[in-house]
Amino acid sequence: MQESRPIVGATMGDPAGIGSEIIVKAYPEVADEIRMVVLGDADVMAAAVEDCESNLDVRSIGAVADAEYADGVLDVVDFDDVADLVRGEHRGDYGRASLDYVERGIELAMAGEIDAMCNGPINKKALDLAGSEYAGHTNLLADRTGTDEYSMLLIQEELHVTHVTVHMSLQEAIDTITTDRVRETIEVTHEGLQDLGIDDPSIAVCGLNPHAGEDGVLGTEDQDEIAPAIAQAQEAGIDAIGPCAADNIFNQAAVGRVDGVVAMYHDQGHIPVYVHGLLPSGGVAGVNMTIGLPIIRTSTMHGTAFDIAGEGIADADSMVDALRAAGRAAKAGMATVPTSD
Repeated sequence: MQESRPIVGATMGDPAGIGSEIIVKAYPEVADEIRMVVLGDADVMAAAVEDCESNLDVRSIGAVADAEYADGVLDVVDFDDVADLVRGEHRGDYGRASLDYVERGIELAMAGEIDAMCNGPINKKALDLAGSEYAGHTNLLADRTGTDEYSMLLIQEELHVTHVTVHMSLQEAIDTITTDRVRETIEVTHEGLQDLGIDDPSIAVCGLNPHAGEDGVLGTEDQDEIAPAIAQAQEAGIDAIGPCAADNIFNQAAVGRVDGVVAMYHDQGHIPVYVHGLLPSGGVAGVNMTIGLPIIRTSTMHGTAFDIAGEGIADADSMVDALRAAGRAAKAGMATVPTSD
């Protein structure tokens, strides 16, 4: 009988961060739902097993096809990129390694060797030291897959939040918010929510300015760029409303009164999701998913947490959520996504 659990490639993230630890902690929680193969360094994963006082064994392999998915064993496609491990340190070679894992994951997903990819956290400073042109995963994913229209989707229980702009300065974001770009994000959000099983999603679109501009008193961008985009989306049959005041609409979304929210810039969308997903430890749960790509990709909601890396105390809730979301999305699309079976 064909194995029903999808194959999820989990990239290890920056070797100096908590990515390896949260993979170690998350795997036992999801082993019944997915077949996981780690894309990273076997020695770093072994160190994380020790730091977390886990009973897992690490098995170094050369390719996904070599994975056995045995109980209590982490199959690691071993890049052997890390000559010496120093937790919590910004290093260019670590930044390059974290990109290597992601780029291999994209190749494997595009080739159908894995059904989905789940990314551990990478570090922007380390990427910069590596000479990378990318500040994070999203633009890299779009470029490597040839995708023009895409969006970051944050998921935390009832909250589904996408972004018109992400990793750029606030001034650049303001300049980038055009009618065409807002409309495209609404359309991608509509399709992404449908892919998640919401047949006719309702979408609230945030304004850019306080109180969505107060009819032009607090800025004209909401009337000039955002409102026309919403009107065009409505004409196309999308249930979109706005521009909505951002200080109110996220509360409505959190209790399920709308299915999705389109935020204009990074912090406008991230802050309410992070607060909603706050854990007692100060960590955060939830999923970061890129929609509009030809592959399934999820990630954690948090960063590399260099300050606690190597201590074995990092919360794995977001990694658990992200792995599960990748598995569910892959399973739902397994009729169309090629597999290695």
